[in-house]
Amino acid sequence: MTKVTVLLYGDFTALDAIGPLDVLGRLEGYEIHYASLSGGPVSGSSGLTVETEVLSAQGKSDILLIPGGFGTRKLSGDAHFLNALKKVIDESPLVMTVCTGSALAAACGALDGRHATGNKKAFDWTMSMGPKVRWERNARWTKDGKFYTAAGVSAGMDMALGFVTDRFGKGKALSLAESMEYRWNDKAEEGWCFLKVNGQ
Repeated sequence: MTKVTVLLYGDFTALDAIGPLDVLGRLEGYEIHYASLSGGPVSGSSGLTVETEVLSAQGKSDILLIPGGFGTRKLSGDAHFLNALKKVIDESPLVMTVCTGSALAAACGALDGRHATGNKKAFDWTMSMGPKVRWERNARWTKDGKFYTAAGVSAGMDMALGFVTDRFGKGKALSLAESMEYRWNDKAEEGWCFLKVNGQ
């Protein structure tokens, strides 16, 4: 069983989390868990409320997903949260960030020296969270080592399908996209590009 944990916080963006999870949850043997720093119900900016487990009680996850949202602004300066985030990132074999979720990963130092991207409308602020990160403004999503990072909101679904391609082949990704009736942005077009480094 592959354990996927999404880390939620107040005012997260729903599609940042649910979009990639809808892709990953369609894979056989992938189990989705919802966690937050303190556990309990967590509400996103659109009013979606999710019951979460305490992050420290989660145990090791195979994949950690960090969505973006307005709540990242407050958490980017919260030392307690960032220390907990850095610990769980270090323990996770694979980490995915969406939108300004990459700002949180950058703020705790996890992305130092890595290529990464984020929401284009908040890119300058996101870059300020990690001056040692190799930011890719024009990337739809990136992969560098164990880190997948996506641009804003719907780009998280493209990133998740890119992960499926890496693990199971492009045919599987196309099949999942078709089952979701989703038009996958799988090619560089309209100024977007995709970046994979570290031998990928």
